[in-house]
Amino acid sequence: MPPTLALLITLAFIACLFWRDVRERPNISGALWLPIAWVLIVCSRTVSQWLYLFGIPGFASTSIEEGSSLDAIVLSIMIMSGVLVLHKRQLRFFEIVRENKGLVLFILYCLVSAAWSDSAFISAKRWIKMLGHPIMLLVVLTEPNSGEAWTRVMKRAAYVLFPVSILWMKYFPWLGRRYESDGALHNVGITVTKNELGVISIVFGLFFFWCLLQLWPKRRDSGCRKQLLFNLGLLSLTGYCLAKAHSATSVLSLTFGAMIMLSLGLGFVDKARIRTYAVISLLVVIAAQSLFGVFGRVVELTGHSSTLEGRGHLWEVVLATDHNPILGAGYESYWSGERLQSIWSMPEFWWKPVQAHNGYIEVYLNLGIVGLAILIGVLLVAFRRCSEELIYRLEWGRLMMSYWGMLVLHNWTEAGFKGLGMMFFVFFFVAINLRRQVFAAETIEPLSWEEATGFAYSSVE
Repeated sequence: MPPTLALLITLAFIACLFWRDVRERPNISGALWLPIAWVLIVCSRTVSQWLYLFGIPGFASTSIEEGSSLDAIVLSIMIMSGVLVLHKRQLRFFEIVRENKGLVLFILYCLVSAAWSDSAFISAKRWIKMLGHPIMLLVVLTEPNSGEAWTRVMKRAAYVLFPVSILWMKYFPWLGRRYESDGALHNVGITVTKNELGVISIVFGLFFFWCLLQLWPKRRDSGCRKQLLFNLGLLSLTGYCLAKAHSATSVLSLTFGAMIMLSLGLGFVDKARIRTYAVISLLVVIAAQSLFGVFGRVVELTGHSSTLEGRGHLWEVVLATDHNPILGAGYESYWSGERLQSIWSMPEFWWKPVQAHNGYIEVYLNLGIVGLAILIGVLLVAFRRCSEELIYRLEWGRLMMSYWGMLVLHNWTEAGFKGLGMMFFVFFFVAINLRRQVFAAETIEPLSWEEATGFAYSSVE
């Protein structure tokens, strides 16, 4: 098929998806386009990179540390717009802080850590960009129907991300493929690296898998059957991109998340004892890894054992060069300046790493033991909240718990607690605790369970 024809067909397909979505008349506001645009940028490329693709140079970043001024302006405008939306919705800020003490402490510590960074200004700018994640999620969660809003954000972003990724990989390889640090040609789709393509594939793939599980009990209904097939098609697109990304970490993380989701749907699993199950599972995994090296064997089956060995050596080097173990180098400051050049000068790191390829080590390098302890505390609190959701809102809790498990595992070999990555966005999704009481009483009405999940019967007809 000629590339031009493939492009026209893809654009028509995307237009049909959006037309179908709007025709369903979802209970959402126009402000939801703000987090949709945020997710599209986070999951694809920066504004300056998009302009460069369309032949408008001059806005690219001058260095790894500085970034692009245009991107900073665009993201700042989006963040301020999100704050204005939340102000208009009369969000009670102090109630948010009270309900999310650990998460707020983590965010504030990231800001304070910029003070001892080698470049405090750059560290502070990166911190401001990070604020976009919780702000955009609050915009989603303060919609009249938060479950429906989350569903529309994920679907509308997927309508663009995966058709374009497939188009670029198959018909515009100079856009959808690139030579990475290992010298091999990899599929990257609409993203910048194959690992980023893997990340968006598992985040959206797990969501669409969850959608299928919601619709499966009603599959005999004609309206639900159409919706079931529609979500199955979207899941197929994410699966294709995941296969093309060839990311072992992403495959393992998606499998783990799907297993959690399926197991939580079993009738004999006592949702009130999920914490006990988690402790037992953790002990079993630790024992299996200690005795049999299960993780390494699984990685060998995927053909990525050499990659894991390279990351292991990287961990040894960065831990040996860390000079501030208590407080860290400052928020997202470790990979900069002379420290970065020193690591790049080592022959074994010809591939020029810019992250530790382990989320926990990355946080330790930037925020020290203090920051890592706060992060682990936030994750434990998030786990407790997810387990409570399983009791009161089973299906929503299944999604959150699956995301939590996927997040924890994925950060073992990739640094996801940083920057504008989609995995960091998911971290805030599972960590934010938002009760209905934080709104002004006249702005939000109580929701039924079906409305809160976004799967009311009328929405799938």
